[in-house]
Amino acid sequence: MSQMNMAQPAAEQALHSLTLNTWFDYKEGSFTPAQTIPDKTVGLFSIAFAGDFELKHVTSIIDFLKTHALKVTAVCQYQPDLGLAPALCFYSPEAEQKINPLALREFANTLDFQLVQVTTPPNLYEPGLLVMDMDSTAITIECIDEIARLADVYDDVASVTALAMAGKLDFSESLNQRVAKLAGIEQSLIEDLKNTLPLMPGIKALCQILKQHNWYLAIASGGFVPFAERVQQLINLDEVHANVLEFANDKLTGKVSGAIVDAQQKAVVLETLQQKLGLANTQTVAIGDGANDLLMMEKAGLGVAVHGKPKVVEQAQAAICQGSLLQLLYMLAIPLKK
Repeated sequence: MSQMNMAQPAAEQALHSLTLNTWFDYKEGSFTPAQTIPDKTVGLFSIAFAGDFELKHVTSIIDFLKTHALKVTAVCQYQPDLGLAPALCFYSPEAEQKINPLALREFANTLDFQLVQVTTPPNLYEPGLLVMDMDSTAITIECIDEIARLADVYDDVASVTALAMAGKLDFSESLNQRVAKLAGIEQSLIEDLKNTLPLMPGIKALCQILKQHNWYLAIASGGFVPFAERVQQLINLDEVHANVLEFANDKLTGKVSGAIVDAQQKAVVLETLQQKLGLANTQTVAIGDGANDLLMMEKAGLGVAVHGKPKVVEQAQAAICQGSLLQLLYMLAIPLKK
């Protein structure tokens, strides 16, 4: 393929000229087919996805990265799955520091796409581990809030949930406070809710693809076992860790049995499974939406905030701010040297 100069009219440089899954060296506004593929263990990968990309977007992204002292030396357009639109990956081999994820989100929003940065990205095509939060991550609801609707204490419980997810209240304390308000709810109503759980868009397809590539899938949730076990059935998870609601006479007692699955325990689950499976840390991924997921995400090779609060987005390694969870594949399937 001949060299493409960015100064040429856009009509002469359709973005499809960047052949899928092929790296192009970038220098002074021009692209040439790369002689070598970037080394995944070196440098920073900036991934633009969920957009209708044209060459003007490529230019804007490269200029934006340059203003943050990130020099792009190579670009690749790739499509991890037919259910996803092509994405763009920009390679900066000498990057010293990532850009704040909130700044990435603000910039990307102006051009209607999403932008994340990863180092040493996991490889979809080798065995790996995904540990996920459940409420507002694997499913679209907060189960405890929905139970609270049944007891007509939704406002009280939801306000405490919001404080906990934003990191303004200790999770264990908040859980005990909320569950106490649920005393007396019939177990049959819990069963009804369990059987109508709405999955997060893309989570089932994501898990199917990961299982095809020998990934181990688990939930580590501050939610409750009946719902986690139902999600396990729906998306073929290997194991789940969640809190145990106490019942007496087929009604909730308002108490939780056993140790609470809090931020620390979520991190323990991830580390224990990593050791059990004999995986390198780079092949571990954690996803979640709340402050109590941050420690787990920090321990993982890649921690991704899912539709998270600003505090969570800012502290996570990357973020999917809208759309399908299948988009996680963009971070796992960059065409790189193994």
